[in-house]
Amino acid sequence: MWLSRIDQKIADLQRREAEREHGRRVRPARPEWIVQLGIGTGRPPVQVHAGDCYAAGIRRRAIDRDEARRLLASGLPPLPARRRPPHPRLTGFIHEL
Repeated sequence: MWLSRIDQKIADLQRREAEREHGRRVRPARPEWIVQLGIGTGRPPVQVHAGDCYAAGIRRRAIDRDEARRLLASGLPPLPARRRPPHPRLTGFIHEL
């Protein structure tokens, strides 16, 4: 009786660990850039954020480097908290424009 309960507990723990490992392997990569979207018709872009930014908000979508560069060149502001000093990945964008 005790031995079967111990075996069952070990099997459960191994199954949970296998599920965690599977989750780590299939998790999508964090995007390099995020655009924060506004409220209303068409949900216009509001700000450009780095992919790991804590202040990106809930209305957002991942964008690639070219789209981030295009949005910044069109006058869309980066996150104000990152303007001084600029985020290291954003510095290259500003100097390349």
